Amino acid sequence: MILDLILAMLWSLSPFGEAKVGIPYGIMKGLNEYVVFIFCFLANIAVFPLMMFFLDKINRYFLKWRFYKKSALFIAKRAKTGSGEKIEKFGFLGLVLFVMIPLPGTGVYAGSIASYLFKIERKQAFFANMTGIFFSSLIVWLITVFSTNGV
Repeated sequence: MILDLILAMLWSLSPFGEAKVGIPYGIMKGLNEYVVFIFCFLANIAVFPLMMFFLDKINRYFLKWRFYKKSALFIAKRAKTGSGEKIEKFGFLGLVLFVMIPLPGTGVYAGSIASYLFKIERKQAFFANMTGIFFSSLIVWLITVFSTNGV
């Protein structure tokens, strides 16, 4: 049971799923749906400070490597084109909406990169990402709970 909760949290930390995978995983493993929501949500929030640390401190050293630089530019371009119009037009709310959409390519990883690229103030970016993660997690949680209960 604890192992399943840890795995659900790891999925929520992972860029390959975030809470969009962690929450359904935990609920499908029979864990308490409220506990799963809280722990996966908190794990997903932890990604933002980790990403900001990476982008601020570690990214500049990796940019010296050609493969990494090419990949980073590709991801930056995708983040700007995917979220740029929303963030430039709506600011805080645009970032919330971008992170909130429970689809691949959106979420706290892309939101962190977008807030870094658009130089959004850290506190504002954190609250926008946290709000978006909350609503995204809530949407996934509700769909999972209703579908497992046969609604």
